Amino acid sequence: MINLLEETIKELNNNGKDIQDVLWVGCEDDGYMSWNDFEKNANFLYDNGYGGEEIKVDLIIVGKDFWLERMDYDGSEWWSFKTTPEKPIQKCKNFVRAIRYGE
Repeated sequence: MINLLEETIKELNNNGKDIQDVLWVGCEDDGYMSWNDFEKNANFLYDNGYGGEEIKVDLIIVGKDFWLERMDYDGSEWWSFKTTPEKPIQKCKNFVRAIRYGE
């Protein structure tokens, strides 16, 4: 069992972020909420082990240059920290893997 709020704050802190860095929290189908609303509702224990998911897999925590997204494998659940990728210095010359036939 793990507390969703504590798990979320720990994941933010592990990646050099804190709750002041959060812009909004949301789900694809349900819209968004403020951090304060999330905090009020996320202070509960859930089973993050194998079995069925208990937290919506489309839940995201969004900051200016990062986001947390839910990951799961066979019912096991966790946060994955993502950052906005940096633009490469070099221009892309080709994005096709193989030669297209007939051209």
